[in-house]
Amino acid sequence: MRRADTDYLIIGAGATGLAFADTLIAETDAHVTLVDRHGKPGGHWNDAYPFVTLHQPSAFYGVASMELGSGLKDPVGLNRGMAELANGPEVSGYFDRVMNHRLLASGRVSYHPLSNYLGDAEGGGEFESLLSGERTRVTVRRKIVDATFFSPDVPSTHKPTFAVGEGVKVVPPNALPGLWQRAQGGSMPRRFVVLGAGKTAMDTCIWLLQAGAPADAITWVMPRDSWVVNRLSTQNGPEFFNEAVGGQADQMQAIAEARSIDDLYLRLEACGAMLRIDRERMPTMFHLATLSEAEVEVLRRVEDVVRLGRVTAIDADGMQLEQGRVAVEPGALFIDCTASAVRFKPMAPVFQPGRIVVQLLRAPLISFSAALTAHVEAHFDDDAHKNLLCTPVPFPRNPAEYPRTVAVNMSNQLRWGQDAALRQWIRQCRLDAFGRLTSGVDKADAEKQAILARLKTQAQAAAANLPRLMAAGLS
Repeated sequence: MRRADTDYLIIGAGATGLAFADTLIAETDAHVTLVDRHGKPGGHWNDAYPFVTLHQPSAFYGVASMELGSGLKDPVGLNRGMAELANGPEVSGYFDRVMNHRLLASGRVSYHPLSNYLGDAEGGGEFESLLSGERTRVTVRRKIVDATFFSPDVPSTHKPTFAVGEGVKVVPPNALPGLWQRAQGGSMPRRFVVLGAGKTAMDTCIWLLQAGAPADAITWVMPRDSWVVNRLSTQNGPEFFNEAVGGQADQMQAIAEARSIDDLYLRLEACGAMLRIDRERMPTMFHLATLSEAEVEVLRRVEDVVRLGRVTAIDADGMQLEQGRVAVEPGALFIDCTASAVRFKPMAPVFQPGRIVVQLLRAPLISFSAALTAHVEAHFDDDAHKNLLCTPVPFPRNPAEYPRTVAVNMSNQLRWGQDAALRQWIRQCRLDAFGRLTSGVDKADAEKQAILARLKTQAQAAAANLPRLMAAGLS
């Protein structure tokens, strides 16, 4: 068995682990060791379907020290006029550069790809090379960092939970760009059945339609309708001040005035913060998926939507669902988008004896949350105070849980704002979505100052009403 030592042993070299390591080596003299099962840095991005993109602007994703993207707006397409969204290959290439040009180049980072973490051992941890089987015992001088809390399931590595009959073709969305190879053999499918209700299924339907599939050739199995965030509200460029900061004020007003969960979402929809695909249905799912209005319009073209619960079995004649059976024409291609992008786990303290469990501190910004956790680790001593600053934000599983997410988001932001040094770090951190946008407003700009004042007033009113909304969500 090999022996090694380090200050921090980080389990996972995805977005979370890399953002944590990047800030830690920038603000301390620590040595860091990263262990990951993938052959390249970037975590699940290595397994993502080719047409995946970020939900929100590239400007606040990745690591704090290195920009992602060009800073330009998309000139064409369904995201036209808004900040660019890095696609899967761009994100993977970016994380490769982060590892080589930033982390390894520091001389204080060791990286072990294709390695399986076996668990904590006395005074450290142990991992095994997937290629050689050789084991390494690592002595950890400071802490083990678990950066896998938000590791998602992805379609390409997901095992279907439903039975698949003989002759039925089920593929992940990763297989779609390669369908041209089937055309050469004359076996191109003419019916596409998309399984799943989340962002992956939305992306898949949009890709099929944009690639030329007729809308009436698509069947969408949607166990639950979902609310989605309007991407326009996430833009952080100064030219989007009214939409972003003014939009935040609108959202706070909606929260302040809402009298029930349904009333809240109808108000959020009315002010342009939220969107839904079918305006005649009240969605029962909300996982912070983000779309443009143009993308929603494309999705509305799919009319063959099956709402009979989840698929339990597929055979040559059709699908068995929780609430009934649906016939499907022979030769249909089933596209499995049922992998969950979010694994719901019980939250735990971020700072524990000898261990840091990185979690969401501002929904939905996991990169910012990881960088902030590393900054707090570097500059504060007492774990109780660290945990107060790093209270995990619950990820919403349904619309009723969103008020709780907002409440913890706001509570964290209030605590951060009370520490002058921490407040300044956040404002300067590129992963913070709006800090620089709001802090840079000219005091002589009456219009923007009025928007900021309105945001503050409405946020106070929203905070007063959130307990009632949280109680309504539990009833």
